[in-house]
Amino acid sequence: MKSAAVRAPLLTLYSRAWCHLCEEMRVELEPLARAFGATVEVVDVDADPLLVERYDELVPVLVCNGEELSRYRLDAERVRSALARAGSTD
Repeated sequence: MKSAAVRAPLLTLYSRAWCHLCEEMRVELEPLARAFGATVEVVDVDADPLLVERYDELVPVLVCNGEELSRYRLDAERVRSALARAGSTD
């Protein structure tokens, strides 16, 4: 019997270098990500015109597996719930 491979949850934080709310969310997110063994990918929306078009003034936006979890401020409970679901195996 093979055991299911467990992949670390991936969180994507759409951000801007000059955005103070983005930095606040990144700092608040670090301990949560660490607790769940999640990887955080920070994406600068200004590096991609399509991302600017999509997110522009909405940043920071936090996404896990295509599901938007937070916008502007970290919703820690929603992130915990999503990470618990993402880290579970069937």
